Amino acid sequence: MTANTAQKSRSSSGFDLSPPSPEQRTRLEASLTQEERDVLLHHGTEAPFCGGLLANKEDGVYCCRLCGLPLFKAVTKFESGTGWPSFYAPFDEDHVRAIKDTSYGMVRIETRCARCDSHQGHVFPDGPRPTGLRYCINSVSLQFVRAGDPLPDPLGRGDRLAA
Repeated sequence: MTANTAQKSRSSSGFDLSPPSPEQRTRLEASLTQEERDVLLHHGTEAPFCGGLLANKEDGVYCCRLCGLPLFKAVTKFESGTGWPSFYAPFDEDHVRAIKDTSYGMVRIETRCARCDSHQGHVFPDGPRPTGLRYCINSVSLQFVRAGDPLPDPLGRGDRLAA
C-alpha cells in the first residue's frame, strides 16, 4: 500500500488509476444509495455484522463500489470476528491508498480507493500471515464479482478482465 499511488497512471497489474473526470464522478455518485454515499464519500462506517458481504465465501474479486477498481481477491478474505469483511492483502498494492486518520481521538490508517479516493475502511497490524495486516472494509464500499465474470468498468477504460 503506497501513499503516492495517486501519482501513477497505471497500477503494476495494468489498471488505469487516473481519477474520474468531474462529469464521470457526478454520474458515479448519482448511482449510490444514501448508505453508500455516507460511507464512500463521507467516511462513514456501516454497522458491524450487518454488511451484505460479511458472510460471502464465493471465489472472485471485491471491487470499489464507486469506480469498479479491483481492491481485494476472495482468497485473501478471512474471518476476523470484527463484523466487517476482512482481507490480509489488496488485489494490487497500487489500488489501495493509506491515509493517517486521527478522527474520534484515535490514530488509525484509513484505506481509500487509489482511483476515486472513496473511503473503504481501515487497515490494522493484527491480521494473519503472510502479511500480518487486517484490511477491515465496509461491505457497502465494495461490489463483489464472481470468479469468471467480467470486472465492472463504469469508467469505460477497458479494465474488464475476468475476476
